[in-house]
Amino acid sequence: MSEEGMNNTTVEHEYGADQIQILEGLEAVRKRPGMYIGSTSSRGLHHLVYEIVDNSVDEALAGFCDTIEVTINEGNSVTVQDNGRGIPVGINHKAGIPAVEVVFTILHAGGKFGGGGYKVSGGLHGVGASVVNALSDWLEVEICQDGKVYKQRYERGHVCYPLKEIGTCPVEKTGTKVTFLPDATIFTETTVYEFDILKRRLREMAFLTKGLRIILRDDRKEDEIVINNENSQINELLERAEADKKEEAAEKKAKVVEFYYEGGIKEFVAYLNKSKTPLYENILYFEGQKNNVYVEVAFQHNDSYNESVFSFVNNINTPEGGTHLQGFRNAITKTFNDYARGAKLLKDSEPNLSGEDIREGLTAIISVKIEDPQFEGQTKQKLGNSEARGAVDSIVSEQLTYFLELNPTIAKSICEKSILAQRAREAARKARDLTRRKTALEGMSLPGKLADCSDKDPKNCEIYIVEGDSAGGSAKTARSRATQAILPLRGKILNVEKARLDKIYANAEIKAMITAFGTGIHEDFDITKLRYDKIILMTDADVDGAHISTLLLTFLYRFMPDLIKEGHVYLAKPPLYKLEKNKKVWYAYSDEELENILKEVGRDQNNKIQRYKGLGEMDAEQLWETTMDPERRILMRVNYDEEMESEIDLTFTTLMGDKVEPRRDFIEENAKFVKNLDI
Repeated sequence: MSEEGMNNTTVEHEYGADQIQILEGLEAVRKRPGMYIGSTSSRGLHHLVYEIVDNSVDEALAGFCDTIEVTINEGNSVTVQDNGRGIPVGINHKAGIPAVEVVFTILHAGGKFGGGGYKVSGGLHGVGASVVNALSDWLEVEICQDGKVYKQRYERGHVCYPLKEIGTCPVEKTGTKVTFLPDATIFTETTVYEFDILKRRLREMAFLTKGLRIILRDDRKEDEIVINNENSQINELLERAEADKKEEAAEKKAKVVEFYYEGGIKEFVAYLNKSKTPLYENILYFEGQKNNVYVEVAFQHNDSYNESVFSFVNNINTPEGGTHLQGFRNAITKTFNDYARGAKLLKDSEPNLSGEDIREGLTAIISVKIEDPQFEGQTKQKLGNSEARGAVDSIVSEQLTYFLELNPTIAKSICEKSILAQRAREAARKARDLTRRKTALEGMSLPGKLADCSDKDPKNCEIYIVEGDSAGGSAKTARSRATQAILPLRGKILNVEKARLDKIYANAEIKAMITAFGTGIHEDFDITKLRYDKIILMTDADVDGAHISTLLLTFLYRFMPDLIKEGHVYLAKPPLYKLEKNKKVWYAYSDEELENILKEVGRDQNNKIQRYKGLGEMDAEQLWETTMDPERRILMRVNYDEEMESEIDLTFTTLMGDKVEPRRDFIEENAKFVKNLDI
């Protein structure tokens, strides 16, 4: 670099003491909102509501609140009202301002940092209220305390006027009411709240706090409700129904829902198992306190082969588990093995049941309340407190041992299912070992029908999973051979929701995918060995194609979930129509798009419109330019929202499980969103 160039760089990019920015008050939150709420997408927008609700739930956990009301108002502001003690209105002597103003304007301030405000709490550990305030166009808080009503308003985090007394209330009435309008300059993607998203999360909060009543209302007019289209197949279908949007939105909207679960997490397990057939009628429930850790565990086995276990700390979901989950697994593995040995259900010559065997078909909720939760890793999704492991292990071991002694029929049914799982696991191990030996002998041989790409850098590569030999042939001809691999599948793959591991390893189509991806599955899964950055499911735009996509997604969700979590799985979107006129060609991906093209080119008799029912109807050139060309194609990434983990699990079970009734209910509830259905 020349001397002149160096001097210019110094002047333009000077870095010294004066270049270190100090962001006052809540400016830091507005400058980097993603650091505080994860994103400014629809997910972040809804997170604002959860943060305010979490503060009310903390009052419930402390024993001072039994009702929370959440209202979506006209204009898409939200009100959260509780009957807790009310945020303190007295002067905080350290800050010199009322405590409520401290809570809403100063980061890391609140009753969750010692001082006896709360023993346990959720949310963002004291930053929740101030972050919501910072990211709102305006926020108003009203507090009932000592027969008086107090109010303060903020705009984009700034105080509009000092806390003032605006009226009176019955002396016995206490509580906090917060109303806020998200800032559209922050949430540029959408500021419209979705009733169903809030409903799912608030239901979960109610399950986790037994005896707490949560009411959700929607007071918006019909024309205010816009369906959010972020990464959702159902919403993708909704885009095709612009003319019917108001009618569908009115049908979709429920004015009021109320959640109240006296049984708490026992009812949560029943809810998650509603699409499954329980192995026994009872839902096992154990609770207790040890080492200042309050433990609640509820579980029930069903006749499926998948484990659905969800863990929470202070009502915060911990998708990566942690010490509380380890304690639970240790307890049930040891207790069931001890019982099986004592009852002679396991012979002396037979090995112990593994934890995996015992957890086959298990639906469980582990919820602990702990005063100072310590989380591991950047994502704060894994509990690290060692005392939680001992507390859960001790309480579950002691109470489960007692339960099994009193209920030998249930104990025997669980042990027998576990023994069958053990045998299937052994068969699966042999099949897996055979596959490994073959792979080693054949020098990492790939499936014969795989047309691999020549580039060996996974970051540059993608694989299309294609339905049928006809479409597979077109895709192989159309593809960019350097970076695009094609794996055609024959027919519909095995429904893994209804199959044990040994059957899965024996399925030719699934084996081909496992080998092609390179990661292994289940406990052998290693994402660092992934051979392609994008896994693209390309199926026909009809009922069979949708079913095949769902089967493939079920397999990936159950046995390779990290592929979805880390954003490697996509759905291709082939066109629905081809329109030809005067030797020109247009492709339409929806009825609306076709209608717009016809308005543009005119509705003449020489218009030739072809409705594609399958990928096989396209030649290689058409497939390339509509569905495979990275410059022109449309891909929908499959997202995994860990905050909705239990609902995702329930959806897969409902759609792919044995029970017909829940599936029929699901179809009837969602059928109104489906257009262009070919049967």
